[in-house]
This record gives sequence, C-alpha cells and structure tokens, in this order.
Amino acid sequence: MEANGNTSQRGTILVVNTGSITTKFAVYKDGACILEQKLEHSVAELSKFADVMDQDRMRTDAITDALKAQGIRLEDIDIVMCRGGLFTPCITGVYNVNADMREVLSTSREGNHACNLSALIGDNIAQRINELRDGEGLKPAFGPCVAYVADPPMADEMLPECHVGGIPEFPRRTLFHALNTRAIMRRYLRDTGRKAEDTTAIICHMGGGVTISTHRGGKVIDTSHGLGGDGPITPERAGCCPPYPLIDMCFSGKYTKQEIKKKLIGQGGAVAYFGTNDMRVVVDRAKQGIPEYVVFMKAFVLNIAKYIVAQGALVEGKVDVIILTGGVAYSKDITDAITQKVSWVAPVVVYPGENELASLAENGYIILAGETKIHTYNKDRIIED
Repeated sequence: MEANGNTSQRGTILVVNTGSITTKFAVYKDGACILEQKLEHSVAELSKFADVMDQDRMRTDAITDALKAQGIRLEDIDIVMCRGGLFTPCITGVYNVNADMREVLSTSREGNHACNLSALIGDNIAQRINELRDGEGLKPAFGPCVAYVADPPMADEMLPECHVGGIPEFPRRTLFHALNTRAIMRRYLRDTGRKAEDTTAIICHMGGGVTISTHRGGKVIDTSHGLGGDGPITPERAGCCPPYPLIDMCFSGKYTKQEIKKKLIGQGGAVAYFGTNDMRVVVDRAKQGIPEYVVFMKAFVLNIAKYIVAQGALVEGKVDVIILTGGVAYSKDITDAITQKVSWVAPVVVYPGENELASLAENGYIILAGETKIHTYNKDRIIED
C-alpha cells in the first residue's frame, strides 16, 4: 500500500503502532510500503511486566529483530513515525519526540494505554539508528534520524465554550480519532480541490469506538470523547450514560472500579447486548428481522445521527460536508441509514476503513518534504514554533 498524498515521496520511513497485545510496524521506501508486520505478544510474554509502560525495550527489540530478519538495515531509515499516545497539552499536527513527551507517556500522566509505547519505541529506534550511522561515518541525506508522532488523540483545538461541562469539576476534554479523521480530511480536500481554510466538515469515525468531530479552517473545533462517556453507543462502548443509575451501580457493591470501567468500555454497546463487537453480525441479523437486532441497529444509527446534527449547531448549520469513515463505514446499510437522517444538514461522503500505518507514512513524507510545521512538545503548555 502506498502512502497517500501528492507531496514528494522520497526517503525511507519506519512506522510504529502499538496496541495492547500487538505491535504493528511498516517500512515505506519512496512512497511504497515494502514491509508490513503485526507482532503478536503472548499473555506469557506480557505477564513478565508489571505495567504496560515497562514493555518499551522488549517491543523495541522485537521490531529491530524483525527488520533484521527481513534484511532491512536500520541505518537506511530516515525517520520514524509513531502513533500518538495520551499526552496533553497539544494541538493537531506533528511533534518530534522529546524528553517532555517521554516523561508524560512513560508515567501515564494522562492515561495508561499501550498507544503510549509507540513514541518511546520510535525514539529508542531513532537513537539506535543515529548511533549506528555515527559508528559507520554515514552522512544521511535527511540528517539525523528523528522520531515523530502525528495528530495525537488528545489534540485540543476546541473552542472555549466547548470545554465547559455541567460542573467545573467535569470539563469536556478531547480524545478522538485525530489521525484518521485528519488524513481523511486531507483526502477529501485533494479529491474536491477545496482548501482547508474554506471548508467545514463534520467527520464521524466508526470503529470499536465512535467519535464525531468538527473540522473548520484546518482545526478541530469540537469533538465527542472516544472513551469518556461523551459520545454515541458504539460496537463495544456504552457511550453517554445517565449519571444517577451509573452512580447507583458504582456504590452497589457488586462491581469493582475496573469492572465498571470495563462495562462502559470494552463490554458496552453491541457487546453488552449480543456478545459481539462485529457490526457485520448485528447488521446481518437485523436484516433477518430478529427484533432485538433491528431495534439496536436503529438505536446505533440514531445515536450517531444525533451527535452529527449536534455538531452542526456549533457552526450554525454552515457545514460543507459530512464524512463517514472507519471500519464500520464499510457497511452500506449503516452509512445509508445515517445519510438518510443527516443529509439535510450537508452532503454525505463515505470513505470506509482506516489505515493508521499509511496515514503515519503520509505525515512522514510531508515532514521529509519540509511541507509542515514541526511542533515541539512542552508538558506544561502548548508552544508553536
């Protein structure tokens, strides 16, 4: 698979994307993917580590060993692109991995998740590359190897009024599919010849989680929260929950804190009703006329439509396009049903699927071509330089 975009695609890029039990990586050379692998980590292997953040060296070695086995020299890699982890404060765009970012991710200051490992691993590998080059006296075309993250999920460009929650202790925060939605926005702009500064889009990403974000003038000015209960029902997440019953559940003595979190994220949505997070199963059984699946399908579509329409209120209905994306967008039954409910707001375009590795590679070539600003992360404040 080739990296998307019309920018010059010269150079070799390593892409790293860590999940809870997998490490995905790919190598792109002059725009073409020459290697893509998914390393599966066994329970026995992971159980050796008390915390997920202790796995960075193990996973680093796993990637470098796999590259060596495929005959790919570390010295030939120009930059390393990494999935963004949980860190704030930040805005959308690309950041070089630095000491502040490593500290926030490694200590899980903003949340403990395997995605935090990507930047640490990428930086580890970049350091090894530079050490090897120095030892061999190499002078690479693009200078020292640097690790970057692109469009981290907690990127925050929301308008001030969008941050206000019902009580001061509960401000609205961001956590959305920034990487894919930004890549899809760039694709839409290329396909239509529009300019970011003149375009307002509402983008709905539908995967295991669902987030709806408003993109205006190149910024994401509002979004639902992919994990925090501010969003629609998803294949495996509960979405927005009524607070009083949730409070009663928390104090019922029947569940631990972790069990309740799991009911909301991982065991909510379609999983809670039917034991599956595969919306293809739900769609198929709804089409068979099985009542409970029919009702759930209607509810799933309605939840998403309500959030899309609500985002439109922020921009007084001045929306140029609504874009449906993510793995669930492969279902024409779902996208057609959502389109029927929201197309009165704006035309609907469907870009199914997501490829985080290709999206990261695209950002990498934009960096190598010198066509984007590189942000320097500061753990205490946003600085644009």
